[in-house]
Amino acid sequence: MKLLCKGTILNSITNHPELLALHKSISEHSMYNKILTVSDLKIMMETHIFAVWDFMSLLKRLQREITCVELPWKPSPYPGKIVRLINEIVLGEESDLDQNGEAIDHFSLYLKAMNEIGAKTSHLKNFIADQDFSKLTNAQRNFVQFHLNLANAGLIHEVAASFFFGREKLIPDMFTSIITDLEKNIEERDQDLFPNLKYYLLRHIEIDGTKHGSQAEECLAIICGNDEKKWEEARLSGVKSLKLRIALWDEVESSLI
Repeated sequence: MKLLCKGTILNSITNHPELLALHKSISEHSMYNKILTVSDLKIMMETHIFAVWDFMSLLKRLQREITCVELPWKPSPYPGKIVRLINEIVLGEESDLDQNGEAIDHFSLYLKAMNEIGAKTSHLKNFIADQDFSKLTNAQRNFVQFHLNLANAGLIHEVAASFFFGREKLIPDMFTSIITDLEKNIEERDQDLFPNLKYYLLRHIEIDGTKHGSQAEECLAIICGNDEKKWEEARLSGVKSLKLRIALWDEVESSLI
């Protein structure tokens, strides 16, 4: 299937006014500027970890659908190009290198950053173990439930759209705002208390901004092709993911005031 060129459906969807407005709202969310202390940072991270975790389920659904992870192995029905793109993203997310050149997945790196400042990780770990949504806050529950349901039962182009619009396209701008406000607002004496978080944020700005974002966009374009129905369903999936992110940050902000 031929990749759509700019100026076609791909361009009209990625530049859809609603998607752009939601992206901007998250990138410039007022919550970031409310993180004034390490205690505030803990509150944000204790919610954000849920998004760090469910991201991998979206990626793994894409890997399972597009590549072959079953036995006996069979060639993928998708073009080799998209198989390679997904495998490259998995490699980067599941076995990236930390500051010391040691292989680590990004979820574990974030847990390391939380432990570094004394943020609680038990809430997330307990949820992974028992899947009890009643223990989550409203915004956490809505966010995680939507993305896990999508990963488990959504159409593949809806998953790819959430992965692109709600994560890989968004993250560089969102994390740039977060780290800018952290460096501006948290007292200088406390700036050295969270080196792993700074590395995590900067690494994602780099890798998603220069590589994973464009790879995820290309995957979405290949999956949707010239099918306008798929593109509209993809757009709606992206909109939903972004709206849930706003609700997540709104909830965090309300606990910081």
